[in-house]
Amino acid sequence: MLTDSVLRDLAAFGPFFAVQTHSPRSLPDQPWHPMSELVGDPRILRDRVAAVGARLATTSGQSAPAVELRVAASVTHLGLVARLVSPALAVAVTTGELLTLDLGSVRWQPTLGGAFPLSVPRPAGTGTGGYDRGLLACLLARQILDGPIRDLVQATVPLSVSRRILWGNVASAVNGALSVIATRQPRWAEQARALLSRLLDQPPLQDTSITTTTGAFRRRSCCLIYRAAPRATAAVCGDCILSRDPL
Repeated sequence: MLTDSVLRDLAAFGPFFAVQTHSPRSLPDQPWHPMSELVGDPRILRDRVAAVGARLATTSGQSAPAVELRVAASVTHLGLVARLVSPALAVAVTTGELLTLDLGSVRWQPTLGGAFPLSVPRPAGTGTGGYDRGLLACLLARQILDGPIRDLVQATVPLSVSRRILWGNVASAVNGALSVIATRQPRWAEQARALLSRLLDQPPLQDTSITTTTGAFRRRSCCLIYRAAPRATAAVCGDCILSRDPL
């Protein structure tokens, strides 16, 4: 499934889609870490949140304490989720197959700023593809959204972020990834939009978003990043429920 051609196609969508591969039986060497550490050791996730918060503060010209814990935690969560779902959705759209993304086998490098390096296990055999769209959406919801993504949601809740916001982050990441796919590769636009519609109808993403009168995606919650900026310059994301654009 993850042939050189597929890996090139993923990279062509942008850095959030690009992945490396490794043998499922090999042990991670520095600077690689298993992503399961983020849900297995609360200190590691807190360290990541603190680093993201410090970066947000520096970017906005503030001191680190100016960025609330829940804001840094939500932004951290959104970045982790977007980095995981983007390649999974691209593989689903372009090959009709499911990418293995359990946190125990996926590896990452905890760099800051943009898309961190990500490596996924090479499958033992060759994929057959051919899942119909409805089944593929169900598999993605059950094995990825209700698997490693739910684990990240659960791990972030203790950092003062509501599940409503966290699942809104997931919906936003899914919409963002599939929108990039549709825009950058028009030949996949129909499949990407169809998969988005089906995923947003699946638990656990039901009721996390609405479609505006112009057909745009709008989440029902806010990722809180606007609170990381000084009040005079604060702005919300384009898909935010707090956006002033008409519904």
